[in-house]
Amino acid sequence: MGDLRTRMDKDMIVRGMAGRTREAYLAQVAGLAKFYRRSPAEITRQEVQGYLLHLLEERKLSYSTCNQAAHAIRFLHRVTLGRDRAQFCIPAPRVPQRLPEILSREEIQRLFECATNPKHRALLMIAYGAGLRVSEVVNLQVTDIDSDRMTIRVEQGKGMKDRYTLLPKRLLTELRHYWSNARPKLLLFPNARDASRPMDTTSVQRAFYQAKERAKITKRCGIHGLRHAFATHMLEAGRDLRTIQLLLGHGHISTTMRYLQLARGTLAANVSPLDCLDSPATPKDS
Repeated sequence: MGDLRTRMDKDMIVRGMAGRTREAYLAQVAGLAKFYRRSPAEITRQEVQGYLLHLLEERKLSYSTCNQAAHAIRFLHRVTLGRDRAQFCIPAPRVPQRLPEILSREEIQRLFECATNPKHRALLMIAYGAGLRVSEVVNLQVTDIDSDRMTIRVEQGKGMKDRYTLLPKRLLTELRHYWSNARPKLLLFPNARDASRPMDTTSVQRAFYQAKERAKITKRCGIHGLRHAFATHMLEAGRDLRTIQLLLGHGHISTTMRYLQLARGTLAANVSPLDCLDSPATPKDS
């Protein structure tokens, strides 16, 4: 792609798109060029549509992957190539809506106990205790931990927004223990090979799954499940949705409202109509 790749990347930078999004979009456009073996600028709209159908029907890629390809190519055509009317579509999926499985407080306690590496334990505790995304955890700097105000600064989280979240006392104790051994200078969790770069997120996920297996936790979830648990347990403790929204960094309250379906208090506060009958039916012996 050469010059076209550079132009597209600059167009995304100007629009404030995140690094991972830029990499994904460029990879999708490169896949299109490789498929037709010519520059994406020479590929017609009909050919693009054919390529998207190829991804769906022949390569059997997920809807989200194909949708990302459509968005990437649409950006290339509309912004970088200036073709305003470029339209590409893929059929909407029929995907079952699943709620995440929430770890209980007891399971999370076992998880921390089974994370024997101090660095890994601190990583898991900060994901749960502050409700952070894994990408936010690995990009934390030492100076983001404010023990005077008992807050954690999340700089340029999802959506390129800064925010503050909680610094629990137990987490502060754990972080001090970790710092006294590791002595990180800039990044709180630096890469083992290059301290100027953050720890790889796949390594954090691996640490989570190892601790989860040792703790004999069978619920289906990755490290993001700790963020779900943080929000659900906060709601069960009586915190209001608006506060939880701000702590999580959600742009819309509707995103936070999903935890109403997961909190035990929401379910326990409701009474089944079966318990409202005047005379409970007595089972008869057969």
